[in-house]
Amino acid sequence: MTSKMGDKNREAIQKQIFIILNFLLIFFLVGCAQPNRSKVKVPEKAHIKVSESWYSRDLRKISIGIANIQNHVSPTRTASIDKNKQKLLNVIDEFKKYKVNMILFPEFSLTGYFWKNSPECWNYMREGLTNNQLEWLAEVKSKLDADLNFIIFNNIRLNPDKPDGKFLNSTFVIHKDFDVAKLNSKKNEQSYIYDKTFLPGIEKIFTTSGKDDSLVLDTKWGRFGFTTCYDMSFAQIYQEYAMFDQVDAIIELASWRGTSTREYSAMNVRSDHYYGFIWDLMASSQAAFNQIWIIACNAVGKQKRGDYEFWGGSGVWAPSGMNLVQGAHVSEELIVIHHVDIKGQTKFEYEDFHYYEDFIEIYKPIIDKRTHTRTSGKK
Repeated sequence: MTSKMGDKNREAIQKQIFIILNFLLIFFLVGCAQPNRSKVKVPEKAHIKVSESWYSRDLRKISIGIANIQNHVSPTRTASIDKNKQKLLNVIDEFKKYKVNMILFPEFSLTGYFWKNSPECWNYMREGLTNNQLEWLAEVKSKLDADLNFIIFNNIRLNPDKPDGKFLNSTFVIHKDFDVAKLNSKKNEQSYIYDKTFLPGIEKIFTTSGKDDSLVLDTKWGRFGFTTCYDMSFAQIYQEYAMFDQVDAIIELASWRGTSTREYSAMNVRSDHYYGFIWDLMASSQAAFNQIWIIACNAVGKQKRGDYEFWGGSGVWAPSGMNLVQGAHVSEELIVIHHVDIKGQTKFEYEDFHYYEDFIEIYKPIIDKRTHTRTSGKK
């Protein structure tokens, strides 16, 4: 009796499952045929992922947009330059939706990176010179408003002292007072342009160092210094900014690669992304050593010409050295961090341990040299 009842129950359950599955199939087919479904539009332009975070809810503090994006270099010379220019405009529009006060773009925003000492590369880079993009630059400036005060990008420009020679690798701070028509004016150079100091490898072929150049931007949110890519490998430039210029933060724009191998086989230790490891390490250490913010924007993705793979990893490091937010290492991402208390957090670190005050008890500043010397020891 029990066995027969069990068989009947199984048959009933199987029928119910069959009915349900048929119902779901009909629903799916009908649903797919609905007019509204067929009219769903796929965006022509793929949107870059936006990662949004809040340091605080204090609306008086700065909100920053950091573009962890790829710079394009294509076989057709002007095509990639135009593509990069339009991409920056699109990204600015996207960031404006989040009411940011400052936007950062990577190094070589318009051209991508040098790939070979060849006439083709020289000609391509000449076409991409910022001096040749003034109409575009005016459009960039037009996007400033009551919320968005600064748009900061990097590209090459003519050297005013040697216009027929090597280029300058320049970071441009686009502000309402930036003079687009007179790009290389003294006013711009003194207040809104930083020329990269330290040049690695192939860059020495195409560009010349800014030597003793530095740039400090005073804002209501704090004082910002500027470095570019390889500059971050040198402690002295950060010490100068922190100790002599007393900046609260340094903005670092870069096209920093990730791939390089270091191996210690006997210890079973290996990294194929050593340069990427160094990027993360140096951003953190420069922030901690100097008790300043590091706000870094790096290119990401592969550039076939030159066979480069850029590390990305753009982000924000607090004066403690701790990373607060960081972008992807393999894909594009727009980072938004709201209401960062630049001055307040720097002050907090000083109240805990103020390294500079302890430092100058032993090392005395040589003001005109922007350096220090150690005091005499025991007689």
